[in-house]
Order: sequence, then structure tokens, then C-alpha cells
Amino acid sequence: MADIVRVVVDAMGGDNAPGEIVKGAVEAVNSRDDIEVILTGRKESVDAELAKYTYAPERIRTVHCDEVIETAESPVHAIGGKKNSSMVVGMNLVKHGDADAIVSAGNSGAILVGGQMVVGRIRGVERPALAPLIPTEDGVALLIDAGANVDARASHLVQFAQMGSIYMKDVVGIQQPRVAILNIGAEEEKGNALVKETYPLLQSCEGIHFIGSIEAREIPHGGADVIVCDGFAGNIVLKLYEGLADTLLKKVKEGMMSSFRSKIGALLIQNALRQTLKSFDTSEYGGAPLLGCRGLLVKTHGSAAASDVKNSIIQCVTFKQQGINDKISEHISRRKKSDMTDA
Repeated sequence: MADIVRVVVDAMGGDNAPGEIVKGAVEAVNSRDDIEVILTGRKESVDAELAKYTYAPERIRTVHCDEVIETAESPVHAIGGKKNSSMVVGMNLVKHGDADAIVSAGNSGAILVGGQMVVGRIRGVERPALAPLIPTEDGVALLIDAGANVDARASHLVQFAQMGSIYMKDVVGIQQPRVAILNIGAEEEKGNALVKETYPLLQSCEGIHFIGSIEAREIPHGGADVIVCDGFAGNIVLKLYEGLADTLLKKVKEGMMSSFRSKIGALLIQNALRQTLKSFDTSEYGGAPLLGCRGLLVKTHGSAAASDVKNSIIQCVTFKQQGINDKISEHISRRKKSDMTDA
């Protein structure tokens, strides 16, 4: 049997906690035999949800926490002041090696702050970055950064490109990921000061396959495998992407149900249509890992359903089995030594 991957799940994080969170955890352990889940939260509430399902009891356990970090709380104060919250307790389990990863649908800012303050950064990594997979015509692309660093320097974006390339190669299986920087045009001379400073650094960066700039409209067409940007621009792209995909899916379904004739047509193509629509469901790809931390943190949607939680947990297994953090650490260290030698 494969090595067991221990995943903490913040059972109190998100709009649908603890019900959908616990359900997703159960679905994850029932789908694979290489996962153990540690649910952090108010034990009475969590155990009441667990009682609804059948699962191997030795593969899910509950760690009681009195406190919950709410969505609107200040991230720094929440992480520093609520030591017995489901999120902080879970992060400490990862920090001390008692778990391999943590999944949370809770306060995004607190997850980002906790990733650095509690779990800590990989040595040499300047800024961890949120890196969700987003659907494209050809499969998926990695958007990095999607909100962890609204202000970034050129050196941060170079590291985002390096970490993103490693993730796409070893987790997604793309042998030579195409890296592009998000820009307002394809020409090299276009862009703001950050893009213009970063562009030549990416051109000369060893270990990545840089293909130049990419406009936002080319992302859904699969124009690149790794899209590099600061967290401000990346978060706007991500939110627009999610909102537009949701709107289009609703409109397609409404159109199929608008008349008797369209319903007959929908019946004839329902299997093909279902597969097509499924490919644009962001929950299929798990959550957004916070790349660059010493342990794996995965942020899933605040409105996460059981399927989101399940896929985020399974995502952690691949991350751990492929040794992504070790590869990031090795690559960053090698790059730092190269820079020192060149200097």
C-alpha cells in the first residue's frame, strides 16, 4: 500500500461548515486507501456530522478546538490571538510534522498570514503564492499569484514562475510547462513597470520555459501552462474567470430547458454536455495551494461543497507523493547559489 498522507481539514472554516466539510473528508477517505484525515474543530459538532456516514474510524479523527476564526476577522489578530482555533491548531500540526497538509475554506487572509507566521516559508522563498488551477480549452493552467501578494517585486514573480513550473511538471504532468507573464499586450515593450522589469529576468531564468507575455483573453484558450502575475491582477482574473464560467453554465442549462424541442436536444446530448460542463467546474481541480511554505496549505472556496473538499484533500496526496516542497527548496537554493556565483 502507498504511504499514508495525513491531511488536516479545518472543519469550522467556510460557509458550509461543518456539514459539507465533514462530508467531503469522508468521501475522500472512502475513495482512496492512502489518506488519513484529522478534523480540527468543535468536537461535538464535528462528531455529530461524522455519525451520519460510514467510514473506517481509524482513518478519521477529531481534534477539539474551542475557537473559530470568522470570515470578517483581522487575519493578523486572528492568527495571533486565537491559538486554539481550528485553523491555527491545524497549522501547528503541519508545522510540527504531525500532518502533511491542511485544507481550509476559512478566512483567506488568515490562511495567508498563518502560512508565513505559523508554518513558515521554505528557506530562500521570498513570498509564498496562491496557485489555483484554472480550466482551459486544452486542460488546465496554473495562475500564480492569485491573491497572496497584492504588491510584488520582480524577484517574487521570478520565484512564482519557478515554483509554478515545478508544480505543473510534477503534479499535473506537463514535462515542459510554458510560462508567460500576464500583460496588456503580447509585445515585449508593453506593460507596467513591474512587468517590464520582470520580463528580461524571466527570459534569462534557467529551468523554466518562458514564452513571453500573455493577454487575459488567451488564458482560456490554453496560451500558457503557468501564468505569472502579482496577486492583485491574479485575483481579478480568478474572480472574473469563476463568475463568467458560472454565468455561462447557467445560461447553457437555461437554454437547454427553454422549450420542448431544446429539452429533446438536451436529452440526446446530455452525456457529452455533462462532460463538457464538468471540465469548466473549478471544484474538479481542488483548491489553491500556497506554494513556498514548509508544509502544504490548500485554500478552497469559502462556499466549498463536499466535492471541493474531497478534491482538495486528494490534491494534497499528489503534492506530498511528488515531494513538491523538496523540489522547490532545491531549485530555489540552486538558483541562489548561481546568482552568488554570477555576482
